Amino acid sequence: MRSWAIILLILLTSNVPLLAQNKQLLYDFTEIPDALMVNPGMLTDYQWYAGLPVVSGLSIQAGSNALTVHDLFADDGEDFNDKVREKAIDRMGIRDELSGTFQTHLLNAGFRGRNPDNFYSFGIYTEGDAIGYWFKDLAILAFEGNAPHLGRRFNLDHLKARSEMVNVFHFGLNKRIHKKLTVGARAKIYSSVFHASSTKNSGYFVTTEGENNLRANTLVADMEFRSSGLDEIKDALDDNENTSLSEVLSRRMFFGGDLGLGVDLGFTYHLNERTLLTGSLLDLGFIYNTTDVKNYSLNGAATVEGIEFILPEAFSNLNDDLWQELIEEVESLIPYENNTKSYLSFRPTKLYGSLRYNFGKPMPSRGRCDCKDLVFGRQRFKDFNNAVGGQLYVINRPRGPQAALTAFYLRRFGHALAVKATYTVDKFSFSNIGLGLSLQAGPVNLYVMADNLLAYGNVADSHYASFQFGLNIISWGKK
Repeated sequence: MRSWAIILLILLTSNVPLLAQNKQLLYDFTEIPDALMVNPGMLTDYQWYAGLPVVSGLSIQAGSNALTVHDLFADDGEDFNDKVREKAIDRMGIRDELSGTFQTHLLNAGFRGRNPDNFYSFGIYTEGDAIGYWFKDLAILAFEGNAPHLGRRFNLDHLKARSEMVNVFHFGLNKRIHKKLTVGARAKIYSSVFHASSTKNSGYFVTTEGENNLRANTLVADMEFRSSGLDEIKDALDDNENTSLSEVLSRRMFFGGDLGLGVDLGFTYHLNERTLLTGSLLDLGFIYNTTDVKNYSLNGAATVEGIEFILPEAFSNLNDDLWQELIEEVESLIPYENNTKSYLSFRPTKLYGSLRYNFGKPMPSRGRCDCKDLVFGRQRFKDFNNAVGGQLYVINRPRGPQAALTAFYLRRFGHALAVKATYTVDKFSFSNIGLGLSLQAGPVNLYVMADNLLAYGNVADSHYASFQFGLNIISWGKK
């Protein structure tokens, strides 16, 4: 039972430093240049900006929708094995997950072109993403064994997990088309550090009454695990190579790993003077995994009844390697294969959308281009010191699209301070209240954002935690 506890602890804690990637606080927060990363078609009024390397665009998200660390490790006098059975084995389902992301910008900057309608941005960021669904049937089999479950099929498709780490090089264009519409596009080159996935699994394991022995075990399997970059990292960690881990990571981050292409798209459209509709589609792309590839598969069907003894003849063959014969029989019926074939992996595509209504006092423009006012002839749209609205977020996941709905309120206190409050409903929480602050001190923009504030009294008992931080230098030019 100790080994089972260790496995469960690893699953709970391994994803903590990395959730669903929803940046609802940052989205359409136009005071912050980093918001361009979640909508390349947002409104901009900067002449140029530059983010502080590594510190700018730092975000960490983590969580589990069904189980917390406190559920298992609270000092409440209950037996640990009873907690595992009650909180995990009995309660969790195959759509419950542990997932997480992290992101940090190594370089992030933007500038307005000679045509004031065009704003260009470029940079490099590192991102990690991981998700693992609860393997319910396999957990029951490991925890209780097959003896109490005669005739029950344990589904192998409960096993779905993927993880990756990439370095992304990007260049984007934000362009005003006319007085109502601003669009944006960003091209991306992915340099993969590692990728691992096992999402296309099917089959079952079942124990029934045997004909020659008491029990017969049947395995029908079509399973696959694909990876690239893991062995090289493992060798560096084990010090089996002369190359250090930092050298391996830096090489794979800067075009020495697997490469891929992607694109981000976005827009902002004024329905009228005060109402805006926005949307974006992010990471529509792929990576071609070719280096340090290791693929494993298990495909076939077999029914075995264990080692068969025929007495008294068995006493004359005691030297036979009966166990080896059994292993060879199973392997011949269900071939286990490994190869190094290259493969495509697709990025977790994300969709954002929002409807915003501005009200209150108009905000004066800060720059010579008067970009945020969108001046065209005698018509113009201004920003206001208050805004309310709703946002939609959808991400593509191994078990299908995963959505979140957000209501928000934005308040601007002059040009020095802006505050955004959000209430988000998703599979992780129905009471997720978030708060984001953007402080402008001269050319320095500092922002801090945090989600699920009601749970900060006991983080170990929280299903979700999110934090974002950034520091940028902004110029609006001279009026």
